[in-house]
Amino acid sequence: MKVLVINGSPRKKGNVARMLAAVREEAEERGFDVTCLSVSDLKVAPCTGCMVCRSRLSCVLPKDDAQRVLGLIEACDVLVVGAPCYWGNMPGQLKVLFDRIVYGMMGESASGIPKPLHKGKKAILVAACTTPFPFNILFGQSQGVVRALKEILKWSGFKVVAAVQQGGTKKRPVTERKLRSCRRALRKI
Repeated sequence: MKVLVINGSPRKKGNVARMLAAVREEAEERGFDVTCLSVSDLKVAPCTGCMVCRSRLSCVLPKDDAQRVLGLIEACDVLVVGAPCYWGNMPGQLKVLFDRIVYGMMGESASGIPKPLHKGKKAILVAACTTPFPFNILFGQSQGVVRALKEILKWSGFKVVAAVQQGGTKKRPVTERKLRSCRRALRKI
């Protein structure tokens, strides 16, 4: 089984990275083929919204890391995405990546109805924010990250099997208990 882990956080040793590492370790222990990447290492130009990719099935912008990531998503069986909360949503760099590869995530019928291109694949989401629990969920902070990622993945055909959220990271980093939750999330695939 091929697992792709995407870290949407610019902090390579932060809370999201630790949560994703727990998922990766569990996957490797199970003998899965795991590929990890950090969005902050990618060179991805912003989408111009020209919509040409919908008919051409490729982006008109010069090739960059967006196409490489799309190839990895197309090849994976399980997609794991982690992101910190930026204003109740995912970081801009992660959103730019998904904007650039929309043509490879979902198609559309002649009447414009979305058609998922990754039906049958599974996804796991992790999110962290500084807003303390339970307000991180009640105020839509880490929950906002999960909601936005679910929206993208739903229209792409992925079934989100687990979402692990950690609030209050400003005063309390991710605990071992939460890391165990991340490991358990992989067992749901």
